[in-house]
Amino acid sequence: MYRTAIEKLYQWKDSKRRKPLIIEGARQVGKTWLMKEFGRRAYKDTVYINFDSNSRMAELFALDLDPNRLIMGIELYAGRKIDPENTLLIFDEVQEVPRALSSLKYFCENAPQYPIVCAGSLLGIALHGGTSFPVGKVDFLDLYPLSFREFLMATAGERFAELLDSRDYSMITAFKHIYI
Repeated sequence: MYRTAIEKLYQWKDSKRRKPLIIEGARQVGKTWLMKEFGRRAYKDTVYINFDSNSRMAELFALDLDPNRLIMGIELYAGRKIDPENTLLIFDEVQEVPRALSSLKYFCENAPQYPIVCAGSLLGIALHGGTSFPVGKVDFLDLYPLSFREFLMATAGERFAELLDSRDYSMITAFKHIYI
């Protein structure tokens, strides 16, 4: 499946001023799928951490937010070395461990070489008082449900999406059963 948002993730990856990225969007729009698919396509390795009911990660981030220490803990958790040039770090359901969200500031300032993509319900962050949000230290990407073009590419194929883009209405009419 193709999501146009993946192009924005490639731009983020190539940015010289890249910060940790937070993907915002409603429930079930494909945030987790997009992060994993991007990791699969753009990196040699991906370390996926789901913070939902993950007491080990909650403990790791509770002690202190030194990026070097956190990377070591994540390596121990994942069972492999993290190469900042070739490994994407995915923090999913990040609102469940508010200190993981706060750590993004320190990754931005002290360890910007590590590519980190996060997703989660940001509404849940308001429930955790006393936790700071890394204002100015993260990039954002809004993810929406599939567009009609993305839906068409997933169900009918790329050629039908190209035909739609061409605005050749007589040809589109000939294949209207696909579009309707």
